[in-house]
Amino acid sequence: MRIKGSLSKLLFILLSSIFVFGMIFTGCVRSAAEEEAVMEAEFYGEPEAVREEEAPAMEMAEEFSVEEKIAGDTETQYGEVPVAGDRKVIKTAYIELEIEVGKFESTMFELTNLAEQNGGFISNSQSYSDSEGNLTSGSVTIRIPSNKYNSALNRVKEMGTVESISSAGQDVTQEYTDLESRLRNYEAQEEVLLDLMKESKKVSDSLEVQRELSNVQEQIEIIKGRMQYLDDMVSFSTIDVYFHEPEPITTPGWGFVEALKRGLRGAVNVFNWLVVVIIITAPVWIFIGIILIIVWQVIKARKRRRARKEQK
Repeated sequence: MRIKGSLSKLLFILLSSIFVFGMIFTGCVRSAAEEEAVMEAEFYGEPEAVREEEAPAMEMAEEFSVEEKIAGDTETQYGEVPVAGDRKVIKTAYIELEIEVGKFESTMFELTNLAEQNGGFISNSQSYSDSEGNLTSGSVTIRIPSNKYNSALNRVKEMGTVESISSAGQDVTQEYTDLESRLRNYEAQEEVLLDLMKESKKVSDSLEVQRELSNVQEQIEIIKGRMQYLDDMVSFSTIDVYFHEPEPITTPGWGFVEALKRGLRGAVNVFNWLVVVIIITAPVWIFIGIILIIVWQVIKARKRRRARKEQK
């Protein structure tokens, strides 16, 4: 009986120990999970109060950086890339036409009229004449509003037979956007420098500010000039047109006069050839002539001696 009682007490103590150990282990695991959740929350998202406290500091930092960029002209600011509808493209084309005989002047007038009717103009024109002095070919540079570029090009094609044609489009959107951003940057610097000029009390400070202001204003003028050029090239497309009449087909004549001309021309060519040959070979002929004269004198002297001997 004592043994059974001891075993019962021992079993009770063991079960109690297991139960207590299990409760302690469960509490530790739960505490670790809660700490991990808190750490993840702090890592992925800060509490609302912390973000609200840091927001004013961030806004002050942003304002400071903007003022520093305006005052110091440190870097060029680049704008956002415009959407497809706002893109700036310079359109150019070159076309070569063969027109009918005697249609040169009327085609020139038609091209000029095409440009003027569409709100464009002729920026350059050249005319060329043939051997008889008649104007038969030329070139024209048409500046046409970009929204009428395709219709004007199709109209030019109808003026004659197209021998060659090429077209191109240069996208200058990014360059124009960068120029706008740089212009805003320099204009902001100009305002700051003008304010500093008003506040300057020393001559040296005024001269230094004036020198920097001149540099900034020069850059502003350069950027505005480039933007104006791009605006003009985008607003008015360019079409270069070269047109010419067909070259006349000439056949050689078969009359007596033509034959006489060809004969005289051949005789003159042969005579000229002979003169050239004689001039080139003249030293040789002179040398041969001297040798022949010496030989003839020697033979003549022998004949005289022989005649004297026979007389004696």
